[in-house]
Amino acid sequence: MKKITILGVTGSIGTQSVDVIRHHNDEFEIVAMSAGKNIDALEKIMRYIHAPYICVSQKEDQEYLQRKHKDRTFYYGEEGLVKIATLEDVDIVLNGIVGFAGLVPTIEAIKHHKDIALANKETLVVAGHIIIPLVKENNVQLLPVDSEHSAIFQSLNGENHGDIEKIILTCSGGSFRDKSRYELKNVTVDQALKHPNWSMGAKITIDSATLFNKGLEVMEAHWLFDVNYDDIEVLIHPESIIHSMVEYKDTAIIAQLGTPDMRLPIQYALSYPRRLPLMGGKRLSLADIGSLHFSKPDLKRFHALALSYEAGKKGGSMPCVLNGANEEANLLFRNRKIAFLDIEKLVEEAMYAHEWVNNPSLEQLLEIDQWARDFVKKKVGAD
Repeated sequence: MKKITILGVTGSIGTQSVDVIRHHNDEFEIVAMSAGKNIDALEKIMRYIHAPYICVSQKEDQEYLQRKHKDRTFYYGEEGLVKIATLEDVDIVLNGIVGFAGLVPTIEAIKHHKDIALANKETLVVAGHIIIPLVKENNVQLLPVDSEHSAIFQSLNGENHGDIEKIILTCSGGSFRDKSRYELKNVTVDQALKHPNWSMGAKITIDSATLFNKGLEVMEAHWLFDVNYDDIEVLIHPESIIHSMVEYKDTAIIAQLGTPDMRLPIQYALSYPRRLPLMGGKRLSLADIGSLHFSKPDLKRFHALALSYEAGKKGGSMPCVLNGANEEANLLFRNRKIAFLDIEKLVEEAMYAHEWVNNPSLEQLLEIDQWARDFVKKKVGAD
């Protein structure tokens, strides 16, 4: 029985993780979980998940829940996240928090020798130079939950790292993959949130439309698989059937295929190295699909992807600036404060205004992240 902490239980990854675990309750047990401000959703989950330790973001919510549910222990804020990520009897911490907020609890969990099932790509984007040495030092597993990185992880099984020629990350192209930059000028939030293939949270769906999500995944792949940026290729694959591929020096390409269902990579990260039946999973029929399509993304059209490669290759503090500025700009767009193309414009301006730091500490990263967010808000006059 693997004992699990889920960070971000009410989000898209969190709720699908709960679904996986409920169908394999002889294999997994949730002993702790966290939620943000969606207390209604949390309490619905609490009806059938009897985790004794729970963290929320706000103190008033923690106090309310503790009065109402006296049989459980509630925490709040970052200190609470760290507490439930480092509990003695926890085996795996599944980090499904969206954004920079997932960084510190991941670091502390690793220090306490917990395996990490990582859906929070920002952790490696911002602090890969801190996370990877910590993983090695503490001899823990860093198991990817993103569908693309899970596909690469599976495609590398049994192979020698030195035989890798390149990694090929696929992407759907998002909600606007067939629109020109001119057509993007007046697109709406509602249009951006209509992803053609995947069911994801709002922030990631917008990132998919800009291709910042794929840019973050390029940086994550660099750290997870120790591959140079020049050896990471992105392909637009509208069907989202091939989730990613690895090409080897003998020209062989190994890929992982499946229907677009995030429960598969979630389950594989939790059950690794075993495979379990995916309850309710739809099997892939290539005969029914008939054909698959691929194209190279135009980096002028998808400028966010170009900025991500630039930030990743620069390294140091630059990925932190890109990530923080994007998180803030993404939120401003969702709140209808800026236009869609303003997201990448604000990120680029923040990158060029930033005074680069070569090897930032965690404390410096926290300051840089806040600087990037403040820069974006100041640019648009937001509070």
